[in-house]
Amino acid sequence: MRVLIAEDLFLLRDGLVRMLEAYDFEIAAAVDSGPALTRAFEEQKPDVAVVDVRLPPSFTDEGLQCALAARRARPGLPVLVLSQHVEQLYARELLADGSGGIGYLLKDRVFDAEQFIDAVRRVAGGGTAMDPQVISQLLDRRSQDRPIGRLTPREREVMELMAQGRSNAAIAAQLVVTERAVAKHTSNIFGKLGLPPSDDDNRRVLAVLAYLDQG
Repeated sequence: MRVLIAEDLFLLRDGLVRMLEAYDFEIAAAVDSGPALTRAFEEQKPDVAVVDVRLPPSFTDEGLQCALAARRARPGLPVLVLSQHVEQLYARELLADGSGGIGYLLKDRVFDAEQFIDAVRRVAGGGTAMDPQVISQLLDRRSQDRPIGRLTPREREVMELMAQGRSNAAIAAQLVVTERAVAKHTSNIFGKLGLPPSDDDNRRVLAVLAYLDQG
């Protein structure tokens, strides 16, 4: 699997390269600016991209905007965005097209190799990998004035794990319950949120996140 990396800090960029290579990923390119990232998307045709939100020359959201432009040119292109802080706007922009293959992690997660590699693989496979802190803030922001406030504590736990991109089996294992129980909680969640049920893990996560982040 060919990975494109965009990170302006040399030490972190080099660390990402070494980590991914250790897990048998091929590095298509490792760049340090927005213009270089745009060229790499066009020339390298990576299977998945790991992109820092803030890149030169603007150091605002250039990395994110380059990634979104690449996804418009190649719908469904898997992109995992890294950010220093939680920015709900970035999560909303990533989710806006309603397709899969997206992730948003805080840079702290990179230091947990297994967690980071799992996120890359999930995104590359067309799934989602949303940082737990991002999900928590989205839920908290809407809990007072949206149907999310009607969820039970257990349903909220299931919701947060769903939003991270976890399957029913993975949720059941983490919460130490049966998959049948998770399916029941999921059904209750969709009912309370007024969303149609779906067996597609990726589609249901995107639908839930989009619903929570409206307005």
